[in-house]
Amino acid sequence: MSFSDTFTPNAPSRVTGQGSAISNREDLTDVLSILAPEETPILSSASKSGASSTFVEWTVDKLDDPTTTGVSEGVDVLNFSDKFAGRARLGNYIQKFRKDYMVSDLQEAIDSVGPAKVAQAEAKAIRELKRNIEAAIASNNAMQAENGTNQPYQMQGLGKWLATGATGDIAADTDIPADYRTPAANNHTTGDFTESSFNAQISSIFRQTGNVDNLMLVADTNLRREISDFARTSATADKSERTFNFDGNAGEIKFSVDLYQSDHGVVSIVNANPACFSAAGAQGSTGAVGDVGYIINPEYVGVNELIPMGSTRLPNLGGGERGFVDCALTLAVYHPQAHGKITDLSA
Repeated sequence: MSFSDTFTPNAPSRVTGQGSAISNREDLTDVLSILAPEETPILSSASKSGASSTFVEWTVDKLDDPTTTGVSEGVDVLNFSDKFAGRARLGNYIQKFRKDYMVSDLQEAIDSVGPAKVAQAEAKAIRELKRNIEAAIASNNAMQAENGTNQPYQMQGLGKWLATGATGDIAADTDIPADYRTPAANNHTTGDFTESSFNAQISSIFRQTGNVDNLMLVADTNLRREISDFARTSATADKSERTFNFDGNAGEIKFSVDLYQSDHGVVSIVNANPACFSAAGAQGSTGAVGDVGYIINPEYVGVNELIPMGSTRLPNLGGGERGFVDCALTLAVYHPQAHGKITDLSA
């Protein structure tokens, strides 16, 4: 078992033959930087609720299509319809997440930059655990049941929930009834991503919900730059440069887009965690790493916790403090038609 100790770094030793440099002192500042992105925007924005089983379910229903046919005078009501015939049940398996930590007794006793004691190890494990959850949520993973040997429970990721099987996309989840699957027009999975195609996605989502909702686009690096270019280039095929008049005394020109207001909804643009999206393998068959984004309606996505995130300390058997952090939860996509995804930007 690997653990934090006092000898893994370059330990002091008797060194000769290096001239006057052997007497030089270290200049090690009391600053520790985590060189990895750790934001979890999808997990943070999702509503939280409890779970009581390894398979979490919810029901969905729909209204009949509108009709324009009138009723003749004096006609009695002779036929009746079941208003609940179209109801369906959706669900997702709970997935368990865990990160362990350990610090040796000597490392716990000495001073170090950071510092590097059991409390900091525990806090770092929690941060890593949250990134694992974000990556699983953003993935194309299909749900799977525990088989008692080497196959654990696995929750279905957003990529699979919103899949349609269209060109550039992964296969749709056939366990979702056809009436409740994400329409292909909600997604952009192949071809040139433009402002026009982005608006078409938002309009398609509006046709499913009927509400001008506040949406959130969690965008990876390439996609975020592409959205910002909407303010710089035209929506025409040649993407000609837009021209602007600006106050020369202002000293600032902003082309970054944080809020996109369309005819059918306002979309907040949020940076995805690129490490989580890369680990998730969320792109389709035609897209590249960095192209992916999820258009999310926060009202219709949640996280159900069977075991809330917590830390467990294990007995110290003489080597040092140790323990693990874990949780068990699943992603609930209450309305698969209220969201969309982008997996390809290329022409």
